[in-house]
Amino acid sequence: MKRIVFIFFTFSFLFAGTEFDKIKTQYFKSYDYEQMGKYSEAIKVLSPLYRRYPKGYTLNLRFGWLFFLDKKYNNAIKYYQKASLINTYALDPKLGLIRIYLATSSYKKAQTTATSILKIDFYNYYANLYMIKTLIAERKYDIASKNLEKMLALYPTDVLFLEELLRIYKYTKNKGFKKLQGDILILDPNNIMARSVET
Repeated sequence: MKRIVFIFFTFSFLFAGTEFDKIKTQYFKSYDYEQMGKYSEAIKVLSPLYRRYPKGYTLNLRFGWLFFLDKKYNNAIKYYQKASLINTYALDPKLGLIRIYLATSSYKKAQTTATSILKIDFYNYYANLYMIKTLIAERKYDIASKNLEKMLALYPTDVLFLEELLRIYKYTKNKGFKKLQGDILILDPNNIMARSVET
């Protein structure tokens, strides 16, 4: 926490006054374009800023995210990898890479990256979620179920983990399918996945 506060104040002092306002304005415009689904515009508005600060961790992370949303995966990988080199301890770029690997069905790469996070943070929420998704995609239901048991012990009412368990129940024709489907709909009555999936 102290480190985050220090980084924030350092950033504020470096870009005090007008420069900081310009940077903030460019970011906010980028967020607005993202909300509208105009990812290319969101990238374009930050490009002048990136030319000035190519080693900015947050900028590289943001470009990785925006290129991911725009389905320009090679560009997204490039920026996430750059962000990871700038801050070698950060997990966000690695999680970004896993999302790309899942989207492109690169399951081995997704597992390798998720494993590298789980070695550092065994209970990392998203690394476990993405690992489970990868294992299900590869039909490794037994291993995925063990990972789900671990995470559902911590988050017993977490809908995202319960959805993955419902997928396993569907694929393995588990008798607990209907009950779990009902449990999810109690927690989230409008849950699209639980409403649409059938045994």
